[in-house]
Amino acid sequence: MCGICGKVFIDKDHPVDPVLIKSMMDVIRHRGPDDEGMHIARQVGLGHRRLSIIDLNTGKQPIYNEDGTVCIVFNGEIYNYQEIRNQLLAKGHFFKTKTDTEVIIHAYEEYGEECVSKLRGMFAFAIWDERERSLLLARDRVGIKPLYYCLLNNSLIFASEMKAILQDPEFKREINYPIIDRFLTYQYTPGAETLIKNIYKLSPGYVLILKNGKLDVKQYWDLNFSTFNNGNTFGESKEQLIDLLRESVRIHMISDVPVGFLLSGGVDSTALLSLSVEEANKDLSTFTIGFEGENFADERVYARLAAERFGTKHYEMTIEAKDFVEFLPKYVWHMEEPVCEPPAIALYYVSKLAKDYVKVLISGEGGDEAFAGYQNYRNLVWLERFKKMAGPFNRSISVLFDNTLSHFGFFKKFRKYSPLLTMPLEGYYYSRTSTPYSLFNREFKKLYSSEFGNRIEKSYSVQPTRRLFENIKSQDNLDKMLYIDTKTWLPDDLLIKADKITMANSIELRVPLLDHAVLEFAAGLPSNYKLRGITTKYILKEVFNDRVPTAILKRKKTGFPVPYETWIRRDLRALVEGTLLSQRALERGYFKRLWIEKILSANLNNGDYAKEIFSLLTLELWHREFIDNQFRKS
Repeated sequence: MCGICGKVFIDKDHPVDPVLIKSMMDVIRHRGPDDEGMHIARQVGLGHRRLSIIDLNTGKQPIYNEDGTVCIVFNGEIYNYQEIRNQLLAKGHFFKTKTDTEVIIHAYEEYGEECVSKLRGMFAFAIWDERERSLLLARDRVGIKPLYYCLLNNSLIFASEMKAILQDPEFKREINYPIIDRFLTYQYTPGAETLIKNIYKLSPGYVLILKNGKLDVKQYWDLNFSTFNNGNTFGESKEQLIDLLRESVRIHMISDVPVGFLLSGGVDSTALLSLSVEEANKDLSTFTIGFEGENFADERVYARLAAERFGTKHYEMTIEAKDFVEFLPKYVWHMEEPVCEPPAIALYYVSKLAKDYVKVLISGEGGDEAFAGYQNYRNLVWLERFKKMAGPFNRSISVLFDNTLSHFGFFKKFRKYSPLLTMPLEGYYYSRTSTPYSLFNREFKKLYSSEFGNRIEKSYSVQPTRRLFENIKSQDNLDKMLYIDTKTWLPDDLLIKADKITMANSIELRVPLLDHAVLEFAAGLPSNYKLRGITTKYILKEVFNDRVPTAILKRKKTGFPVPYETWIRRDLRALVEGTLLSQRALERGYFKRLWIEKILSANLNNGDYAKEIFSLLTLELWHREFIDNQFRKS
């Protein structure tokens, strides 16, 4: 795991300043505190910060091919590198190291840009080909590793984190105003655009080629929901799945440094741990976190249960509201993009705990998107079935809910679904974080100032999701939602959190459930293997029925319940009000003071606006960090 950066001038006579590359490397030092390296040659400069995981002695980057004409800087892990290495040795390639990095560069020599299709793992890399005078940037299929780029006049600049790009004095920081509404719509920013104008994310499963002054960005992989294993019985699919997961865990545990597990107390992390004990030749360490305060859900009980069951060395810690507040500025600095992801702060502290014992952590991230684990998948699938049965009566039922039934006991919890009765799935499913009737969609014209509101086009804000629906018109509703979330919510929220927050502590996080072979297998399963009746993640739970403790297997899904809703009302109240109602925040001209006050007041009176408030808070803190440049960069 590392950090990469670089700059390439289109004009070959324009040299890159090594001082710039060094400053870019320094600002992402947390990604690789073990070593650094640069390649400077006329128009190109590449930088690398190394976190040593494999081949500790000879893995220094950049790495070159045999004659020094091709150079690579690489972030990530290639889990099938030994297999590819043997194939390349048979074709006559000569290796100087035992690293997975060198495998990529020789695969590039052999296959060109198609080399990315050979790689199994998580990666972001840059290859400079001196003979072709071309730059290849590539990002893994799912987006586990981040990669940003921008065009500056006569050059292209790229980095693992945006803050490295901002080191270039030629770059002017400007806000990409339409993306403010996109962030508030989704509570993260899906798509290639970022909140800083002219900085883009290289999308998962894409490569970028700069050659002869031309920039070409193209897709090399997509998730296909065709039934690959059509005809297999449920029992046969279970056997295939356990074999595939066992293999994924095995290759994700390859490391020359200690490996540990993050235990959330849920099915996914416990299931992976149950397989890892078969592969480990020494004791494993596990880590979890809890929260101090009254009536807070405590995942540690279930994490301890898993640790005891599988005999790990278990470590845990507790955080409270003051820890949450203390880390907020650093949270914004490390995340770089505003994201409503309070569990990221808990992840920071638990990875900080793990740092004293391991250098690699394995997480159960991705199981919900692969195997339909979220309850809203179940709820919306049943809603669509109900709508199909109700046919022409949907509108009448919607009116009945709004005016009568939704005010009574049992029916109250279904009120949020009432407006969706008259809309197709494609019209209301933005992602699992947002619907057209969430606050920033329903009330945005009231919330925004007149001047800012007139600049907002909702059709543009939701464009990433709408475009993706075009790719899956023929799939059923469950697979449509899984596809949307795998392409948006997963890379642009969960995986940004997973990468940047663990790397803040110089820890590598690995996610076996997001191995692309696992994702492709899950996509090929019939929907009723993933969601059966009211049971989510059906096949995964059946596979691990005899491995995962029943108390964990049967418990209600809670996610990672950081009690930030309570903290916002109580411990963070002064910070929230002082920030959102400050002159500086209001002078940005985005929001009406009256509506901010109404939201804050309603939330204090047990209104459910914690996500909206945390989104507004991170947005303002982001401005202070990346536009006003207020906070220290540490």
